[in-house]
Amino acid sequence: MEKLVMDYLWSVNTPTTVREVHEAISLHRSLAYTTVMTVMNRLARKDLLTQHRDSRAHRFSPTQAQSELVANMMVDALHEAHEPNGRSTALMRFVGEVGVDELATLRRTLAELDDATLRGRSA
Repeated sequence: MEKLVMDYLWSVNTPTTVREVHEAISLHRSLAYTTVMTVMNRLARKDLLTQHRDSRAHRFSPTQAQSELVANMMVDALHEAHEPNGRSTALMRFVGEVGVDELATLRRTLAELDDATLRGRSA
């Protein structure tokens, strides 16, 4: 349910009321208004949504872009790998799951990091 709410808010890209989210999501799933409100308040407490006061209603918007949230989750997951070689194993598994385009992005990023490191050492 949280993912459904977040996906909708990212798609509209504007502060949105609980009622608006409820109406949009209810087109595909039968949900109580209070359920949507509870989920959105929970997401706000987790700092995933920001509440904006608008007259009598609150409008909600994501605190970060979807790509930023996913990147933060990936970094957090890496930090959870405590066993010996855990991070290496997790990275290898991740790289084994990505597609050709993502591999090209990883290679490009690693090359840029290498270049930046070399420039930093020569400065």
